[in-house]
Amino acid sequence: MNKFISIESIARRYPKAGGGSTTIFEDLWFSMDRGEFSCIIGHSGCGKTTVLNVLAGLELPDDGVTVVDGRAIEGPSLDRAVIFQSHALLPWRSVLGNVAYAVASKWPEWSTEKVNAHAMRFIEKVGLKGAELKKPAELSGGMKQRVGIARALSIEPKILLMDEPFSALDALTRGSLQDEVRRICLETGQTAFMITHDVDEAIYLADKIVLMTNGPQAMVAEIVENPLPRDRRRVDLHKAADFYPLRNHLIDFLVTRSKTFKDEIPQGYDKRRPPVVRPCAAPPTTPGDARKVA
Repeated sequence: MNKFISIESIARRYPKAGGGSTTIFEDLWFSMDRGEFSCIIGHSGCGKTTVLNVLAGLELPDDGVTVVDGRAIEGPSLDRAVIFQSHALLPWRSVLGNVAYAVASKWPEWSTEKVNAHAMRFIEKVGLKGAELKKPAELSGGMKQRVGIARALSIEPKILLMDEPFSALDALTRGSLQDEVRRICLETGQTAFMITHDVDEAIYLADKIVLMTNGPQAMVAEIVENPLPRDRRRVDLHKAADFYPLRNHLIDFLVTRSKTFKDEIPQGYDKRRPPVVRPCAAPPTTPGDARKVA
Protein backbone atom coordinates (compact mmCIF):
# COMPACT_ATOMS: atom_id res chain seq x y z
CA MET A 1 0.00 0.00 0.00
CA ASN A 2 1.32 3.43 -0.92
CA LYS A 3 2.22 5.75 1.95
CA PHE A 4 0.35 9.02 2.37
CA ILE A 5 3.63 10.96 2.48
CA SER A 6 6.69 9.56 0.77
CA ILE A 7 10.06 11.31 0.78
CA GLU A 8 12.11 9.57 -1.88
CA SER A 9 15.85 10.10 -2.31
CA ILE A 10 15.73 13.86 -1.79
CA ALA A 11 18.89 15.96 -1.58
CA ARG A 12 19.48 19.59 -0.70
CA ARG A 13 22.70 21.47 -1.39
CA TYR A 14 23.62 25.11 -0.81
CA PRO A 15 26.45 27.07 -2.51
CA LYS A 16 29.49 28.03 -0.47
CA ALA A 17 30.72 31.61 -0.49
CA GLY A 18 34.07 30.60 -1.99
CA GLY A 19 32.68 28.17 -4.53
CA GLY A 20 31.45 24.61 -4.39
CA SER A 21 28.50 23.54 -2.28
CA THR A 22 27.54 22.10 1.07
CA THR A 23 25.37 19.00 1.06
CA ILE A 24 22.88 19.23 3.91
CA PHE A 25 21.54 15.76 3.13
CA GLU A 26 21.18 13.47 0.13
CA ASP A 27 19.39 10.24 -0.71
CA LEU A 28 16.98 10.86 2.17
CA TRP A 29 14.05 8.46 2.52
CA PHE A 30 11.15 8.10 4.92
CA SER A 31 7.36 7.95 4.81
CA MET A 32 4.25 8.64 6.87
CA ASP A 33 0.79 7.12 7.04
CA ARG A 34 -2.40 9.15 6.85
CA GLY A 35 -3.41 10.45 10.29
CA GLU A 36 0.05 9.89 11.74
CA PHE A 37 1.83 12.43 13.96
CA SER A 38 5.57 12.40 13.33
CA CYS A 39 8.31 14.44 14.99
CA ILE A 40 11.82 14.90 13.62
CA ILE A 41 14.70 15.36 16.05
CA GLY A 42 18.36 16.20 15.47
CA HIS A 43 20.96 18.82 16.20
CA SER A 44 20.98 22.21 14.47
CA GLY A 45 22.32 21.96 10.92
CA CYS A 46 21.01 18.46 10.19
CA GLY A 47 18.34 19.74 7.78
CA LYS A 48 15.13 19.43 9.83
CA THR A 49 13.74 22.78 8.69
CA THR A 50 14.85 22.07 5.13
CA VAL A 51 12.85 18.83 5.14
CA LEU A 52 9.82 20.75 6.44
CA ASN A 53 10.27 23.45 3.78
CA VAL A 54 10.39 20.76 1.10
CA LEU A 55 7.17 19.25 2.45
CA ALA A 56 5.61 22.71 2.47
CA GLY A 57 6.73 23.36 -1.11
CA LEU A 58 8.74 26.39 0.00
CA GLU A 59 11.92 24.72 -1.29
CA LEU A 60 12.39 22.16 -4.03
CA PRO A 61 14.92 19.36 -3.54
CA ASP A 62 17.99 19.25 -5.76
CA ASP A 63 17.37 15.54 -6.33
CA GLY A 64 14.54 13.17 -5.57
CA VAL A 65 10.85 13.77 -5.07
CA THR A 66 8.32 14.22 -2.26
CA VAL A 67 4.89 12.71 -2.84
CA VAL A 68 1.74 13.53 -0.88
CA ASP A 69 -1.43 11.56 -1.47
CA GLY A 70 -0.11 10.29 -4.79
CA ARG A 71 1.01 13.67 -6.16
CA ALA A 72 4.52 15.14 -6.27
CA ILE A 73 5.00 18.43 -4.42
CA GLU A 74 5.89 21.19 -6.86
CA GLY A 75 5.22 24.28 -4.72
CA PRO A 76 3.15 25.66 -1.85
CA SER A 77 -0.45 24.52 -1.49
CA LEU A 78 -3.36 25.17 0.85
CA ASP A 79 -3.44 21.40 1.32
CA ARG A 80 -0.39 21.92 3.54
CA ALA A 81 -0.50 24.39 6.43
CA VAL A 82 2.58 25.61 8.30
CA ILE A 83 2.81 26.81 11.90
CA PHE A 84 6.11 28.64 12.41
CA GLN A 85 7.98 29.48 15.62
CA SER A 86 6.66 33.01 15.24
CA HIS A 87 2.90 33.48 15.06
CA ALA A 88 3.22 35.71 11.94
CA LEU A 89 -0.18 37.37 12.41
CA LEU A 90 -1.44 40.36 10.45
CA PRO A 91 -1.32 43.11 13.11
CA TRP A 92 -4.15 45.18 11.63
CA ARG A 93 -6.60 42.26 11.66
CA SER A 94 -8.48 40.85 14.63
CA VAL A 95 -8.26 37.22 15.75
CA LEU A 96 -11.31 36.50 13.62
CA GLY A 97 -9.89 38.52 10.74
CA ASN A 98 -6.61 36.59 10.75
CA VAL A 99 -8.32 33.21 10.71
CA ALA A 100 -11.02 34.30 8.26
CA TYR A 101 -8.34 35.55 5.85
CA ALA A 102 -6.99 32.00 5.57
CA VAL A 103 -10.48 30.52 5.21
CA ALA A 104 -11.41 32.96 2.44
CA SER A 105 -8.16 32.11 0.63
CA LYS A 106 -9.09 28.42 0.64
CA TRP A 107 -12.74 28.91 -0.28
CA PRO A 108 -13.03 32.26 -2.12
CA GLU A 109 -16.57 31.46 -3.28
CA TRP A 110 -17.91 31.42 0.29
CA SER A 111 -19.94 34.31 1.69
CA THR A 112 -18.50 36.46 4.49
CA GLU A 113 -21.00 34.93 6.92
CA LYS A 114 -19.95 31.38 6.04
CA VAL A 115 -16.25 32.28 6.22
CA ASN A 116 -16.63 33.86 9.66
CA ALA A 117 -18.73 30.98 11.00
CA HIS A 118 -16.14 28.46 9.83
CA ALA A 119 -13.31 30.55 11.32
CA MET A 120 -15.11 30.78 14.65
CA ARG A 121 -15.30 26.99 14.90
CA PHE A 122 -11.53 26.81 15.03
CA ILE A 123 -11.12 29.88 17.23
CA GLU A 124 -13.34 28.06 19.74
CA LYS A 125 -11.32 24.84 19.34
CA VAL A 126 -8.17 26.63 20.56
CA GLY A 127 -9.97 28.29 23.45
CA LEU A 128 -10.17 31.86 22.15
CA LYS A 129 -13.93 32.35 22.08
CA GLY A 130 -14.57 35.85 23.45
CA ALA A 131 -11.27 37.17 22.13
CA GLU A 132 -12.16 37.00 18.44
CA LEU A 133 -12.35 40.80 18.04
CA LYS A 134 -9.01 41.53 19.70
CA LYS A 135 -5.99 42.61 17.68
CA PRO A 136 -2.63 40.80 18.07
CA ALA A 137 -1.26 43.68 20.18
CA GLU A 138 -3.91 42.87 22.79
CA LEU A 139 -2.95 39.18 23.03
CA SER A 140 -0.36 37.28 25.05
CA GLY A 141 2.32 35.22 23.30
CA GLY A 142 0.40 32.02 23.93
CA MET A 143 -2.83 33.51 22.62
CA LYS A 144 -1.08 34.68 19.45
CA GLN A 145 0.23 31.18 18.84
CA ARG A 146 -3.28 29.81 19.38
CA VAL A 147 -4.46 32.11 16.59
CA GLY A 148 -1.71 30.70 14.36
CA ILE A 149 -2.85 27.16 15.16
CA ALA A 150 -6.51 28.04 14.51
CA ARG A 151 -5.57 29.69 11.22
CA ALA A 152 -3.60 26.64 10.07
CA LEU A 153 -6.29 24.16 11.05
CA SER A 154 -9.15 26.25 9.65
CA ILE A 155 -8.19 25.48 6.05
CA GLU A 156 -8.52 21.77 6.86
CA PRO A 157 -5.13 20.86 5.38
CA LYS A 158 -4.10 17.37 4.43
CA ILE A 159 -0.88 17.95 6.38
CA LEU A 160 -0.11 20.18 9.35
CA LEU A 161 3.57 21.21 9.36
CA MET A 162 5.04 22.70 12.54
CA ASP A 163 8.49 24.23 13.02
CA GLU A 164 9.07 24.27 16.80
CA PRO A 165 5.80 26.16 17.32
CA PHE A 166 5.99 26.15 21.13
CA SER A 167 9.71 26.74 21.70
CA ALA A 168 9.41 30.46 22.57
CA LEU A 169 6.62 29.98 25.13
CA ASP A 170 6.78 29.52 28.88
CA ALA A 171 6.43 25.96 30.17
CA LEU A 172 2.81 26.28 31.31
CA THR A 173 1.60 27.80 28.03
CA ARG A 174 3.67 25.34 26.02
CA GLY A 175 2.08 22.40 27.82
CA SER A 176 -1.39 23.81 27.34
CA LEU A 177 -0.89 24.29 23.59
CA GLN A 178 0.64 20.83 23.21
CA ASP A 179 -2.53 19.45 24.82
CA GLU A 180 -4.70 21.47 22.41
CA VAL A 181 -2.82 20.35 19.32
CA ARG A 182 -2.79 16.72 20.40
CA ARG A 183 -6.52 16.76 21.17
CA ILE A 184 -7.42 18.39 17.85
CA CYS A 185 -5.20 16.05 15.82
CA LEU A 186 -6.72 13.00 17.49
CA GLU A 187 -10.27 14.29 17.00
CA THR A 188 -9.79 15.20 13.34
CA GLY A 189 -7.36 12.46 12.26
CA GLN A 190 -4.97 15.20 11.13
CA THR A 191 -1.64 14.15 9.63
CA ALA A 192 1.09 16.18 11.33
CA PHE A 193 4.85 16.62 10.93
CA MET A 194 6.71 18.61 13.57
CA ILE A 195 10.26 19.75 14.24
CA THR A 196 11.30 19.74 17.88
CA HIS A 197 14.42 19.73 20.04
CA ASP A 198 12.36 18.69 23.06
CA VAL A 199 12.50 14.94 23.73
CA ASP A 200 9.55 14.99 26.14
CA GLU A 201 7.46 16.95 23.63
CA ALA A 202 8.17 14.33 20.97
CA ILE A 203 7.27 11.49 23.34
CA TYR A 204 3.97 13.14 24.27
CA LEU A 205 2.87 14.13 20.77
CA ALA A 206 4.36 11.74 18.25
CA ASP A 207 3.40 8.33 16.92
CA LYS A 208 6.82 8.11 15.26
CA ILE A 209 10.06 10.02 15.83
CA VAL A 210 12.55 10.48 12.96
CA LEU A 211 16.14 10.66 14.20
CA MET A 212 18.58 12.68 12.07
CA THR A 213 22.36 12.41 12.36
CA ASN A 214 24.48 15.54 12.59
CA GLY A 215 24.94 17.61 9.45
CA PRO A 216 26.20 18.34 6.94
CA GLN A 217 25.47 15.18 4.92
CA ALA A 218 22.91 14.18 7.52
CA MET A 219 21.08 10.85 7.38
CA VAL A 220 17.93 9.33 8.84
CA ALA A 221 19.54 7.03 11.39
CA GLU A 222 16.31 5.33 12.41
CA ILE A 223 12.61 5.83 12.93
CA VAL A 224 11.37 5.25 16.47
CA GLU A 225 7.86 3.95 17.03
CA ASN A 226 6.32 5.34 20.19
CA PRO A 227 5.29 2.32 22.33
CA LEU A 228 3.04 4.40 24.62
CA PRO A 229 -0.74 4.13 24.11
CA ARG A 230 -2.16 6.68 21.67
CA ASP A 231 -4.68 7.90 24.25
CA ARG A 232 -1.86 8.75 26.69
CA ARG A 233 -2.25 11.57 29.17
CA ARG A 234 0.50 13.98 30.16
CA VAL A 235 0.09 13.31 33.90
CA ASP A 236 0.53 9.57 33.37
CA LEU A 237 3.50 9.59 30.98
CA HIS A 238 6.21 9.01 33.57
CA LYS A 239 4.25 6.10 35.07
CA ALA A 240 4.27 4.06 31.84
CA ALA A 241 6.76 1.18 31.84
CA ASP A 242 8.01 2.12 28.36
CA PHE A 243 8.48 5.84 29.06
CA TYR A 244 12.04 5.80 30.37
CA PRO A 245 13.39 3.22 27.89
CA LEU A 246 12.01 5.44 25.11
CA ARG A 247 13.33 8.64 26.66
CA ASN A 248 16.76 7.14 27.33
CA HIS A 249 16.95 5.84 23.76
CA LEU A 250 16.26 9.29 22.30
CA ILE A 251 18.68 11.07 24.64
CA ASP A 252 21.40 8.51 23.95
CA PHE A 253 20.97 9.20 20.25
CA LEU A 254 21.17 12.98 20.64
CA VAL A 255 24.14 12.88 23.01
CA THR A 256 26.18 10.12 21.37
CA ARG A 257 24.94 8.24 18.33
CA SER A 258 23.92 11.29 16.29
CA LYS A 259 27.61 12.23 16.18
CA THR A 260 29.09 8.80 15.51
CA PHE A 261 26.44 7.08 13.36
CA LYS A 262 27.95 8.03 9.99
CA ASP A 263 31.33 6.62 11.03
CA GLU A 264 29.85 3.46 12.56
CA ILE A 265 26.96 2.62 10.22
CA PRO A 266 25.32 -0.61 11.43
CA GLN A 267 25.63 -3.67 9.22
CA GLY A 268 22.66 -4.00 6.90
CA TYR A 269 21.65 -0.32 7.17
CA ASP A 270 19.73 0.80 4.06
CA LYS A 271 18.98 4.49 3.45
CA ARG A 272 15.87 3.50 1.51
CA ARG A 273 14.50 1.62 4.49
CA PRO A 274 15.74 3.29 7.69
CA PRO A 275 15.39 0.84 10.57
CA VAL A 276 12.23 1.13 12.66
CA VAL A 277 12.74 0.48 16.37
CA ARG A 278 10.45 0.32 19.37
CA PRO A 279 12.20 1.03 22.69
CA CYS A 280 10.48 -0.97 25.39
CA ALA A 281 10.78 -1.98 29.00
CA ALA A 282 11.01 -5.71 28.28
CA PRO A 283 14.58 -7.09 28.01
CA PRO A 284 15.56 -7.01 24.32
CA THR A 285 16.95 -10.05 22.59
CA THR A 286 19.92 -8.09 21.25
CA PRO A 287 22.24 -5.57 22.92
CA GLY A 288 20.77 -2.11 23.46
CA ASP A 289 17.42 -0.93 24.74
CA ALA A 290 15.40 -1.06 21.51
CA ARG A 291 14.02 -3.79 19.29
CA LYS A 292 13.94 -3.60 15.53
CA VAL A 293 10.33 -4.01 14.46
CA ALA A 294 10.52 -3.47 10.70
